[in-house]
Formats: sequence, structure tokens, C-alpha cells
Amino acid sequence: MILGGGYEAQRAHLLEGRPGSGKTTLALQCLLAAKARGERSLYITLSEGRLELIQSAETHGWDLDGIDVFELTPPELSLDTSREQTVLHTSDLELGETVEIVMAEVRRVKPHCVVFDSLSDIRLLAGGPLRYRRQVLALKNFFTAQGCTALFIDDLTEEMDDANLHSLVHGVIRLEQWTIAYGTERRRIRVYKMRGRDFRGGFHDYVIRTGKGVCVFPRLVAAEHNDGFDEQGPANSGITALDEMLGGGLDRGTSSLIIGPAGSGKSTMAAQFVLEALKRGEKALFVSFDETRRNFFKRAAGLSFDFPAYDGEQFHFRQVDPAELSPGELSETLRQYVEELGTSVVVLDSLSGYQNSMPAEKFMMLQMHELLTYLNQKGVMTILILAQHGMVGPMHSQVDLTYLSDTVLLCRFFETGGELKRAVSVIKKRTGGHQSSIREYRIDRQGLRVGEQLDEFEGILTGVPKFNPRAGKLLQSRE
Repeated sequence: MILGGGYEAQRAHLLEGRPGSGKTTLALQCLLAAKARGERSLYITLSEGRLELIQSAETHGWDLDGIDVFELTPPELSLDTSREQTVLHTSDLELGETVEIVMAEVRRVKPHCVVFDSLSDIRLLAGGPLRYRRQVLALKNFFTAQGCTALFIDDLTEEMDDANLHSLVHGVIRLEQWTIAYGTERRRIRVYKMRGRDFRGGFHDYVIRTGKGVCVFPRLVAAEHNDGFDEQGPANSGITALDEMLGGGLDRGTSSLIIGPAGSGKSTMAAQFVLEALKRGEKALFVSFDETRRNFFKRAAGLSFDFPAYDGEQFHFRQVDPAELSPGELSETLRQYVEELGTSVVVLDSLSGYQNSMPAEKFMMLQMHELLTYLNQKGVMTILILAQHGMVGPMHSQVDLTYLSDTVLLCRFFETGGELKRAVSVIKKRTGGHQSSIREYRIDRQGLRVGEQLDEFEGILTGVPKFNPRAGKLLQSRE
């Protein structure tokens, strides 16, 4: 997809990256695809043995039968005494013999696709940048004349500017990997050029999976998915008082942010909307960065939320480790649930965990903006959960996503009569009217309950309000 249709036939391409970035795996996938099309393929290796390639392919369950693997050992590196030069050891003769062997093998096999692994060995034999460039150009012209689609691999092991090679080839693809402070390494791919092709620019996350090889997650571009959706009425929560505050409920094709301190019931409130959607026959996805699947279902059972009745069919719970999942993979996961399974409700719990999967906050904001725009255009009701630092009094959060959210619900603790209470208010709703009231809510064995407007309190959002006692206005616990 990011190449705009694949490699250009009968042209030379450059695949570059540091050792361990997955170049060999990606090159093998290219040849396997050619094999599936009925084309002849040739893998020329100067740095990795034939048995090593076969073993690497076997780890993914790939069969290289039908793909010619030519292990080329330059004469000066061979242990075969018959191939040693006993009189002259000039670099001209070493490089010349190596190239001649390559050409002879290509003429013999007559492949449609060729992988040359790697240019680092040619660079060493060339001895200088000018001769190296000329030799790569000669190889490129030879492969093109033979009607081959060539893929040159470069290890980027030399600390030198190899950008001059970019002008020689038809396309340039670079694989990168780096290590974050904690967690698995991150990988990304970028197409530098692809002549005459409208390719997907920028960086795209990818992973290497056993049995699948290199899996690329194209950067999500929301503008490409603006197909529109059937307008429906607001999605209610099943709690009359809460729906009244929201002007009927949450609108489809919008994103809602539930913000508040830890323990204030943000996840429970989101789960209430999800459960009501499941009862209507909709499909929902709950992505949790902070809670395990076991704890989620255990907590839901304590609130009389019957999620197991919908699990696996309408309801999907995904536990995500932010240290192991790249942002691109998360976006691709959500896209698959929405487009392939018809999911109409998505919950991300919480954005604090999502932020940990991003290399920097500014990237998170850009990623989240594109992701929310995509989900909105697909008619998905998205619920975001964001934890604030603190319990009562002034609070703050590491990121501010209120400007990206269409609806914002604010949860707060407040203290009165020697007891800790909870209050909720709707501070924003772009798509319609809403109440500006502050109401108490309680979470117990029967689930979530919302009371009347707390009109006899002042300073509730500060955590220590002034109260004119009137017990009937507060929710009482019920067994």
C-alpha cells in the first residue's frame, strides 16, 4: 500500500537499514510473492550463507523451494585454494571476478526478480566511493538489460553519505529501528522515492512477526475514509438522569472525553454506555492500557454488568501493553475492528497509557487527531478516558485533549458529612444542547446511579463545597 502498488517491474530498487531491521525478511517476502505469481527468483548473497537463509525462512514457515539462492564468496575470502590469486591480489581483479560471477549466474537462471545482498561487500571491494558508485550503476544497468526487477540491500554499516546512490535507483526504501527507555524496540519504514508513483510518504510503523514476516501498518490518513455514514439519533446510556444532562445521550460519529481523578468511576461510566449499546445489538471494542481482562470482567460482575453474555460476538476487550504496541499498530487494529467487524463503539482507557506508547507528546496529539477524525467519519461513538493528577482541589493532566473532544464529562470527588461523594457535570457538547448542572452519582452493586442537581452546594469542583444540609438531595446507598 505505501509503495502505491508494489515495486516497479524491470527496475532497480534500494532497500537500506541497519543490521537487524528486517531487510532480509522483507526481501524474502518479495521473492515469495514473485514465486506465487509464477515468476523465477534469484537471491544473491555475499554476506549470509545459503543455509542461514533457509533456516531464517523456516522460522516463518516459508519454503524457499523454487527460489534460487546463490551464495557468492569473493575469491579473496574463499577457503578454496584453487580460487586464490597466487600472483596478483589487486582490488580490480577481486571486484571484477565477483561481478562476473554474479552476471554469469543471472544469465544462467534468467530470473524475473533478483535480490542482491548486500552492497556493503561491493563497497569494501571497490575501495573508494567513485568506483563503488560506478560498479552499482553497472550492476543496475545489467539487471535492467536482463529484464529483472532488482532489489539491492545496503546495511548502512559505513559512516558515510550514501545518498548519492539514491539517484541511481528507481525506488528507495529505508527500515529503521530504535530502542525506547523501556519496552521492545520500535521499527518504522519510509519510502524515500518511487519514480512515477504516488506513494504514501512519511514514516510507517512495522513489526516482524514469526510466521508473517514484516507487517507494515500504513500511517492512517483520515481524509481517505470520508465516505459518510447513516445519521442516527443519540446513543443513550440507559440512565435517565445522565442522558438528560447530555441532551439525550452521546452522538454517533463524535468523540467524548471522560476526565477525572483515579477511582472516580470514569471506566464504569464508559462501560455503562458500552453495555447499553450491546443491548441495542451494536458491536463494541474496549481497549485497556491500564486494566487486565480478568480484572475488567471481575469488576463488571460486581456492578451487575453482564459483559460475558456478549463477549466474543458483539463485545471485544483488548488488553494493551503500551511498552509492546506501536501507535501505528493500534490504529490498524482499530481500523480492522471498525471496517471488518462493524464495530460502532470504541473505548480507549486510558489516554495516559496511550501516551506512554508515543515517543513524545506532540506526536500523540497528531496521532490522536487523525485517529479521532477517522473514527468520527466512520460514524463510531468514541469514548476517551483521561486520568487527572490529584484527588480533590486543583487537578491537572499531562495532556489536554478537550479541544479534540466533541463532548467532555468531568468527574469529581467532594467531601460532605464525613463521607466522600462523587459529582459529574457536562462541560462541553459541540453537537447539541446539554445541561450545565452538577449532579451526584454513586457506584454500587446495582451499577451506576445519577441523582438530582446539587443546587444547594457551592464549590463542589474544589472538593470541599459549602453545604446547606438537606439529606434528601443526596443519593443513599442501597443494598
